[in-house]
Amino acid sequence: MPKGPAPSQSIEGQRYSTELDTVEDSGRIRADLPVFDRGKEAWLTVLGCWLVQFCTYGYVSAFGVYQDHYSRSFLSQEHPSSISWIGSFQLFLQYAPGVIVGKAFDAGYFRHMMALGTSLQTISMFMLSLTHRNRYYEVFLAQAVGMGLGQSILFLPSLTVIGHHFKRRRALATGIATSGASVGGIIWPICLNQLSQRTTFANAIRTTAALCGLMLFGSNFLMKARTMAERNLPEEVRFRTILRDSAYLVSVISAFCINLGLFFPYFYLQLYTADLKLGGSAAFYSLAILNAGGALGRILPNFLADKFGIYNLLLSCLLISSGLAFSLLAISKVSGVIGFAFFFGFSSGSYISLIPSLLAQLSSHAGEHG
Repeated sequence: MPKGPAPSQSIEGQRYSTELDTVEDSGRIRADLPVFDRGKEAWLTVLGCWLVQFCTYGYVSAFGVYQDHYSRSFLSQEHPSSISWIGSFQLFLQYAPGVIVGKAFDAGYFRHMMALGTSLQTISMFMLSLTHRNRYYEVFLAQAVGMGLGQSILFLPSLTVIGHHFKRRRALATGIATSGASVGGIIWPICLNQLSQRTTFANAIRTTAALCGLMLFGSNFLMKARTMAERNLPEEVRFRTILRDSAYLVSVISAFCINLGLFFPYFYLQLYTADLKLGGSAAFYSLAILNAGGALGRILPNFLADKFGIYNLLLSCLLISSGLAFSLLAISKVSGVIGFAFFFGFSSGSYISLIPSLLAQLSSHAGEHG
């Protein structure tokens, strides 16, 4: 008769072992990390990621305030399309170094990246507050390059580390964490608009820089990576092997194409609403409403995705976003702006929070998450 497991190895010990179990499956090596979907450490990691999302993606979502301010006064000599390159390049840098950042994460440098990203993000924000009027290159270097690089080092690892703690409820945990970006997108535009009315725009930036620095510093102590290094994985696990995975490759290419057009309203909605002359409050709060919809969009579809499948929810949300993007051309009333902002925020926020869960689901083991 086949022998059962040794009695000396308790069930509890099997569940809470943090050793990497290496399994050979059809000639392919897998390194599987035990994932528990619960526990203080797991939910503190979600909280830390929430803070990072609040200060990175959430702050980028407030670029519409910068676009409006730069176009009307600070960089008034520049064309609005040139100004939008600042936010576009900042967002580009948030994702572009993904391969390098991901490899560093898999190699066990999570703590180092979080510390470096926190420092670079905070310093760049303070440097942005010191730039001079109509000096485009200063603003571009501080905001697009400096803040963009800082966010790239923080953004992807903070999302990826959730996969070390959640499997069955990964989409829900990721949705909760990424809702920090939407909450940031609600608070930062209001904060910048209100502070700039009471003081200078430079002081408004310094205030937000100090707040971001404190929250990012705290997040460093909340998040924890549970696997140490890709260097411990077998040699068969290589970047070329990942690129041979057709489902993964198609998903990455699709995400690249989607990102080319998804963020246009986040940059231009406040300026567009102001140009329609629908009232100052409508323009002021358009971005906040957009991101309020995104907050719900990052949680509700993720909860349903764990039951009905990530792909099914993802495709539905993208179809809605596409239709709403065309409807923006017909908006001429405040009610139209509010409706568009909320529902586009909901559908686009769903995509933003579902795509990391999808890519993690397509990974064969924890060492590929980065």
